[in-house]
Amino acid sequence: MNISSVGFGSWAVAGSGWRFGWGATDDAESVAAIRHAVESGVNWIDTAAVYGLGHSEELVGKAVAGLPEADRPLLFTKAGLVWDPDDPQAPPRRIMKPASVRREVEDSLRRLGVERIDLYQVHWPDTGESLEYAGDGGGAVSPNATPLEEYWQVMADLKAEGKVRAIGLSNHPPALLEAAEKVAHVDAIQPPFSAVNRSAAAEIAWARDRGTGVIVYSPLQSGLLTGAFTAERAAELPPDDWRAAHADFTTGLKANLRLAGALRPVAARHGATVAEVAIAWVLAWPGVTGAIVGARRAAQVDGWVGAGAVELTSADLDEIAAAITDSGAGTGPARP
Repeated sequence: MNISSVGFGSWAVAGSGWRFGWGATDDAESVAAIRHAVESGVNWIDTAAVYGLGHSEELVGKAVAGLPEADRPLLFTKAGLVWDPDDPQAPPRRIMKPASVRREVEDSLRRLGVERIDLYQVHWPDTGESLEYAGDGGGAVSPNATPLEEYWQVMADLKAEGKVRAIGLSNHPPALLEAAEKVAHVDAIQPPFSAVNRSAAAEIAWARDRGTGVIVYSPLQSGLLTGAFTAERAAELPPDDWRAAHADFTTGLKANLRLAGALRPVAARHGATVAEVAIAWVLAWPGVTGAIVGARRAAQVDGWVGAGAVELTSADLDEIAAAITDSGAGTGPARP
C-alpha cells in the first residue's frame, strides 16, 4: 500500500461518554474534517473499535460512504480493547482471545461499511487486564491472557481469509515484535512517537531492519506540539477529556510547552506551522512511514496537512535536538 505521509487519526472525533474521550464533539464537524483531509491528499484513516465504543468507526464509515469509489481512503483499525457496554466509563480490557477477535473484526467491518479492512492491528498486548489510562504501557498480566503467538496466528488467519489486507501491532515492544515475526510477517507497527515521547526508537529501528511499515501515533503529543496549546487551555480542559489528568498536561506541561515554543523559529524559516515541523521531525526518522494526526474540525487539518512537504535540514535537526535537551521534555534520543 502506498500511503500519504500523514493519515487522519480518529480518536478525538469519538466523542465523550467513555473512559478515554476528548470531550464533546459535533459529529457533522467530525465527518467534514475527515472528508476535508481526504480532499487535501490524505489517503488513509486510522481508527479503533474502542474509540467512542464503536462510534469512531461508525463516523469513519459514514464519511467514506459519501465519497466516490476512486477517492475512498484506506481504512486502518484495531482490535483487542474490549469494553463493558453496561459501564462505558470502566477501563476496557486487553483481550485477544481468538473468538473475541473474530467477533471484533465482524463488528468493525459492519461499522466501517466495508468488506475488507486494509490494515488490522492489535491495539495492545493481551494481558487479560484493564487498560487503566490512555498510553498505559504497563499493566499486570492475568493468567488468562492470550499468548502472543496464539493471537498473532489469528490475525494471520484473517489476512489469509481476505477479511483484512495487512496486519500490524500497536504498542508492542521489540521482544514481542520478534516473537510475532516468527509466526507471520508483521506488516506494520504503530508506536507512539513525538519530539516529547521518543521512547519507541528501538521499535522503529526493529521495523526498519525487517521491511515493516511504521505509522506513529500522537506526533503532536495530543495537541501539545501544535503551537496553539497554552497553560490556560490545559487548565480549562473538561473533566471528560482524558488529557486533563495526564502528566503531559499537568506536571510535564511547562517543559512540553517550552519545547513547542522552540519550534517556532524553525517553522518560520520553512513557511510552515509549528505542527507541521513537529510532524516533519517524526517523519525524518529512518524507518517511519507515516504519522497519524487527529482533527475535530476541518480547519485543524489545514494546520498539519502540509507536513510531508517540510524537509528539515541537518541544522534544523540539531536546533530541535538542543531544544529538546534544554526543555527537559520527554525521554529518548533527541535526534534521528
